[in-house]
Amino acid sequence: MGVLMSKRQTVEQVQKEVQEEKEPEAGNPVVQEESSVHRAAWERLRDGRGVEPEEFDKTSRFTPPAFIRPTRKLDDDKPPDICLEPREPVGNDEMCDICEVWTAESLFPCRICTRVFHDGCLRRMGYIQGDSAVEVIEMAHTETGWSCHYCDNLNLLLTEEEMYSLTETFQQCKVIPDCSLTLEDFVRYRHQAAKRGDSNRALSDKQEEQAARQFAALDPEHRGHVEWPDFLSHESLLLLQQLRPQNSLLRLLTVKERERARATFLAWGSGNTISEKECRRAQHSWFGKHLSEVPSCSVSSISHVGPIADSSPASSSSKSQDKVLLSTEQESRSVDWPTFLQENVIYILAARPNSAAIHLKPPG
Repeated sequence: MGVLMSKRQTVEQVQKEVQEEKEPEAGNPVVQEESSVHRAAWERLRDGRGVEPEEFDKTSRFTPPAFIRPTRKLDDDKPPDICLEPREPVGNDEMCDICEVWTAESLFPCRICTRVFHDGCLRRMGYIQGDSAVEVIEMAHTETGWSCHYCDNLNLLLTEEEMYSLTETFQQCKVIPDCSLTLEDFVRYRHQAAKRGDSNRALSDKQEEQAARQFAALDPEHRGHVEWPDFLSHESLLLLQQLRPQNSLLRLLTVKERERARATFLAWGSGNTISEKECRRAQHSWFGKHLSEVPSCSVSSISHVGPIADSSPASSSSKSQDKVLLSTEQESRSVDWPTFLQENVIYILAARPNSAAIHLKPPG
């Protein structure tokens, strides 16, 4: 995991960088505003940092402070010691992560990490503004819980090298940071990104269909566009899935996430194994905080978006019969605890953000 800077270091570093950016511009007042905005956006994306509270616009989106990106250790790809038993104790910090002071006031715990926060501190730092404050307060006191600004941003899981690779892809595919994407933009980007890969070929019809399904999952409110933070989290997950071995991903799980995985495995399994059906069900369950019931997270619920709706009833019937035969074979397979973790880890990470978007749609 990355090293978090102290509160004073965070403010001082961001102020210093902002001042350094302003000094060269003072000598050349004729600078295009659009170019300056885009440059600042790329720098924030590169550094994994946000802006000072007084520079926040009036959106409800969380923006992380200065952050030192994580580095991978030498034994990163070795199997981590995550046993089914004994269970790990789960607790929270005693002091607010922002003011570093303990008070008797109600503290908001993060559902992913051990950090806790004062309502007033979150407001003063600009992490919750306007209508989002009420939503955060309500969510923090539910069984589902709330993710802090560190855990809410999946892009902060990337190393410097991984972030450079992602930024290079965005630049070559002409993706502008902080801008939302329509379905057409999203599919076009996926085509361009595929051509940059090893295959050097455009998406197949099936892959384009999958891209449309993922877009629908990223746009649960059917607004016709995907917000930048959701798109960035999705692309960060894809890069992690592509570049990191499963053992490296497992090391990213926090104690709370590991305990939730244990609870699910023990509740749905039988002894030391779980069925393939329940394993797939678990992949959807991590996103249950946004759904009235887990089984509703299906392709049919978003079939009205994009090319998915173009399939004929005949082909749909044929596909459904194939799925029944396949699922019958798969359900007979027993999955042990290590395999369960490996097949679920990327979806557990994908469920971290507070957004209702499903940042990596499970199959089926």
